[in-house]
Amino acid sequence: MPLSITTQEILETIRMVQMENLDIRTITMGISLRDCCRTDAKATAQAIYDKVTRTAKNLVPVGEEIERRYGIPIINKRISVTPIALVAESMGLEGYTIVARALDEAAKEVGVNFIGGYSALVHKGMTPGDKALIDSLPEALSTTERVCASVNVATTKAGINMDAVALMGRVVKAAAKASADRDGLACAKLVVFCNVPEDNPFMAGAFHGIGEPECVINVGVSGPGVVLNAVRKDPHCDFGTLASAIKHTAFKITRMGELVGRAASESLGVPFGIVDLSLAPTPAIGDSVADILEAMGLERCGTHGTTAALAMLNDAVKKGGAMASSYVGGLSGAFIPVSEDAGMIAAVEAGALTLDKLEAMTCVCSVGLDMIAVPGDTPAETLSAIIADEAAIGMINRKTTAVRVIPVPGKKVGDHVEFGGLLGHAPVMPVHNFSSSAFIARGGRIPAPLQALNN
Repeated sequence: MPLSITTQEILETIRMVQMENLDIRTITMGISLRDCCRTDAKATAQAIYDKVTRTAKNLVPVGEEIERRYGIPIINKRISVTPIALVAESMGLEGYTIVARALDEAAKEVGVNFIGGYSALVHKGMTPGDKALIDSLPEALSTTERVCASVNVATTKAGINMDAVALMGRVVKAAAKASADRDGLACAKLVVFCNVPEDNPFMAGAFHGIGEPECVINVGVSGPGVVLNAVRKDPHCDFGTLASAIKHTAFKITRMGELVGRAASESLGVPFGIVDLSLAPTPAIGDSVADILEAMGLERCGTHGTTAALAMLNDAVKKGGAMASSYVGGLSGAFIPVSEDAGMIAAVEAGALTLDKLEAMTCVCSVGLDMIAVPGDTPAETLSAIIADEAAIGMINRKTTAVRVIPVPGKKVGDHVEFGGLLGHAPVMPVHNFSSSAFIARGGRIPAPLQALNN
């Protein structure tokens, strides 16, 4: 059944676009590569390049045409693919790097800014192919521009693969070193997950899940500025009234996202998948999740009450999206990437927001510790321990959590690093000085919690 949009909704959307930074953050085409495995790496890489360029050749032109038709900015056009560790299982370390470069060239050819799915799912163990892909990450991410990677190390059903967690700490450290001339930027394209979703359109963690169709269009909508305006309209209302205002706003944003997604689906001749309603901030003024929390009455994001405010925001956003569409998926909630949120950056600089407080906030928001710069001399075991803590939060709470942390080579606490564009800039944050080495060295698997037995 076609999605019915009223004139009033159209006028409200125009106002939100023009005055409140509302946009479609991404339309992401998911492409299955399960038929691309060949007898050697070069043949596999060529098959992947051919399929991606053939399938996605009209993605960018269609996105631009929809922008003109509806007057709604579509900031990014992106591609996600089947986890490469499942496609090129026996390619070896060098073979995976060849595949990564083919993905990069394909993304460049069709004009998208990122391609996600250089990924492995290792929550219960690693195959030799998984291990080879993970070992290839530092070189693959530092020698390509558009390739994004993710590794799922834990689920509620399987527990936490601590061998993979230990390995990922070393890989993050190596990726930072491999891109030291760009302040460790390769790490900004690498996410370590617990309970990874298969239909997430947002980078760097997007991939095309094994339960997905041959090709699909997923849409990511973002509207922190719109929600901020809704919160500011009634500065003295109670929380029930405030939650309702946020839900109504999220409803409108989600409707717009589904409209664009279905238009893209029809034009491209591929199925519509999901709309991901995530409040994904940018460095632009007025496009900050931290600003929303402060508009609720907090002097500074990170002070006492921040976790409660974020929990209410995240829940209201999800409820509003669920009312608007039967196809809400992905992550859908509030993101808290430090370097990409002007309010978060200010809170860190003011001393109000610490790594420990951010970890507490991830218990109630959409993802996890995101775009956080730490000192370049941070031990790999400490990075692994940060990943383990975040995975534990996701495992116990049956939610997606993730870590995207950047140990910036040569930088120390108090320094700043410029990543540029939507990645913004970040103050280098302190980590605990006490060692986690013996803990990480135990290896094995932290067993699944009792919740895993729930039907």
